[in-house]
Amino acid sequence: MSEVEDYTGRTGRNETREEQLDRNWAELLQELRVLQTGVQILAGFLLTLPFQQRFEKLDDWEVGLYLTNVVIAALTTAFILLPVSVHRRLFRKRLKEMLVSSADTITKIALGGIALLSAGTAALVFDVAATGPPGSWRGALLGVMVVMLVFVPLRLNKRATGRILPAEDKE
Repeated sequence: MSEVEDYTGRTGRNETREEQLDRNWAELLQELRVLQTGVQILAGFLLTLPFQQRFEKLDDWEVGLYLTNVVIAALTTAFILLPVSVHRRLFRKRLKEMLVSSADTITKIALGGIALLSAGTAALVFDVAATGPPGSWRGALLGVMVVMLVFVPLRLNKRATGRILPAEDKE
């Protein structure tokens, strides 16, 4: 049995390993484009806040939360851009598998950053808009819910893994 036949049997697709890596890379790039837009919107929102008159009325907690969100936005943006930098470094070195694998890991970290950024930004908005403990409580609750959404793909992956036969068991 050739490598292509064996590979085709495992994936259900008629593609070589190189074709699969190319497809995976293209899918990762599309996901990063979506992530980039979301982070740009949140970061843009955060960067406009200091220029609002009400910003001067923030207490120490709110300023700290704001600055934490700015740091998370900057780091998340860097993680979203990192696969492009890795690609530039590995380009034409026949290391696509390493590129796709590292970009996958980096994208998962960026998704975590977006979850934290969304939760932190929501907490800041609730804290400022609904002043006092009710605002903080609602913001924290929403933040916990957003962070919990990170576990949905993990749970789905665990459920799916139990249903897929290992490649060597398939004929």
